[in-house]
Amino acid sequence: MRLKNKVAIITGAGSGIGRAAALAFAREGAKVVAADWAEAGGQETVKLINKQNGRAFFVKVDVSNSSQVERMVSRCLAEYEQVDILFSNAGIVKMGALHETAEADWDQVMDVNLKGVFLCSKAVLPQMLKQGQGKIINTASIAGLVGFDKVGPYCASKGGIIALTREMAVEYGLNKINVNCIAPGVIKTAMTKDMLNDPAVAQGFAANTPYPRLGQGEDIAMAAVYLASDESDFVTGQVLTVDGGWTAK
Repeated sequence: MRLKNKVAIITGAGSGIGRAAALAFAREGAKVVAADWAEAGGQETVKLINKQNGRAFFVKVDVSNSSQVERMVSRCLAEYEQVDILFSNAGIVKMGALHETAEADWDQVMDVNLKGVFLCSKAVLPQMLKQGQGKIINTASIAGLVGFDKVGPYCASKGGIIALTREMAVEYGLNKINVNCIAPGVIKTAMTKDMLNDPAVAQGFAANTPYPRLGQGEDIAMAAVYLASDESDFVTGQVLTVDGGWTAK
């Protein structure tokens, strides 16, 4: 087991990439804190982990709220007495032309996607510093590397995550805290369901993906397992792109 005796907090664990990662981490021996704003989804993830004889509990959290994030980490420490891995995966998207984007929508995307990464990292770092090690993984996107139409706030937030990941890797490298991010391509999740239901959009995504299928949550989950494991100890400040070749073109 690649994550035996490790404790992992995973945000956005109630569905999609987060759920796939929670199940994969548990299979690899980690004890999981499945965090999400959606209680039904988060509780279902815990049930699925329990069915595979893993260990997990659910925490309801809005990652843009510092007190809720701090409570999440406190509950993790109360239950497991350590935190070895943070997978900051929670995220949202708002569609629309940039000149028609409401300021409130911009703020919400930035608060959840980028501020959430900051708040979760800030909350776990004191314990990781105390332990003398830790792994922080952030979900960015290829939308932080290349342009996508009508998702300006999302692109900006994901680019910010990449920059913040690199900064934290430099700041905490001497403390043996690895900080990396994953940049998924188009992944079949609840977030992309409406877009993929449009045949023209789905065809465009497929045409831009050299590999002959779109991504699944498990594709990102296994990349996260690698970055959470001891196998990646000399890897920090990196963007692991998992996109079926989209950005190779």
